[in-house]
Amino acid sequence: MSQKDFWQEPKKAKEISQRTSDLKMEIDLWQKMKKQITDLLELAQTDQKDKSINLREEVEDEYRKLDKKFSELEFYLLFRDRHDKNNAILAIHAGTGGVDAQDWAQMLLRMYLRYCEKKGFKAKVIDETFGSEAGIKSAVIEVRGSYAYGYLKSENGVHRLVRISPFDAEAMRHTSFALAEVIPEISEEEEIEIKPEDLKIDTFRASGHGGQNIQKTESAVRITHLPTKIAVACQSERSQTQNKERALKILKSKLLKLSEVKAEEEKKMLRGEYSEAAWGNQIRSYVLQPYHLVKDHRTNYEEGDVDSVLDGRLDGFVEAFLKLK
Repeated sequence: MSQKDFWQEPKKAKEISQRTSDLKMEIDLWQKMKKQITDLLELAQTDQKDKSINLREEVEDEYRKLDKKFSELEFYLLFRDRHDKNNAILAIHAGTGGVDAQDWAQMLLRMYLRYCEKKGFKAKVIDETFGSEAGIKSAVIEVRGSYAYGYLKSENGVHRLVRISPFDAEAMRHTSFALAEVIPEISEEEEIEIKPEDLKIDTFRASGHGGQNIQKTESAVRITHLPTKIAVACQSERSQTQNKERALKILKSKLLKLSEVKAEEEKKMLRGEYSEAAWGNQIRSYVLQPYHLVKDHRTNYEEGDVDSVLDGRLDGFVEAFLKLK
């Protein structure tokens, strides 16, 4: 940061500045904790040596506060993967279940937006395709914040909902599925090359809510990577150029994640652990009928207060997943 040409590349400079700020904050937290422990130890020794004063109650109270704070800081040690500190891109896709599945996808979108709000992350819906009757067919959210990917990676997979369908005149019980796809936003340092001839770029009019111009001009962009058939769309910005830049960044993140997944699958095959990731392999079930329960099938962690979970209270599931990892 002290180099003269540091700000010549603003994007990279801003990223490094943010990383520096995060590291300083982390160091300050632990140094402050160390000082508080040293001070407490001295207070306890004073209480032990000088029988004329009684500081035991104060020492024990301070100890409980520090113990709780230490447990919170210790949680960050669970973030040990390469991209855990990065921003995240979260995509939701309605699966099997028709209108119910589209409604379920919208419920998941709301749940994640509420969770991000509780964690202090900045979440922005950058692409959304609405269902013909209700709900959404798909949505993409950009989540910005320290450790956003580390927190959200536990949500990657198929989510299953069991409830009495509000769209069924006979009020029958229905099972719906939605897929959550979570990838880390890659940094400038990890930039991967994409050949221009491998890209198909389409422009179209943005759908959904917007201002006077957003639905009149072809500002929305869809980029398809021909070798992998991965497609990314963005329509949140008013400018076609901005939408293209954002879509390209998401595509690069997806391609990086794909290469990492392939490398991991090859390792598993060599170890004899390979198993197909099929659509039916749900990671979590949300049951509203005949009883209330949310259960994660990877960790066996469960909660009975379904409404709170759907309102964004996911900390228990996230912590259980990270500890299992």
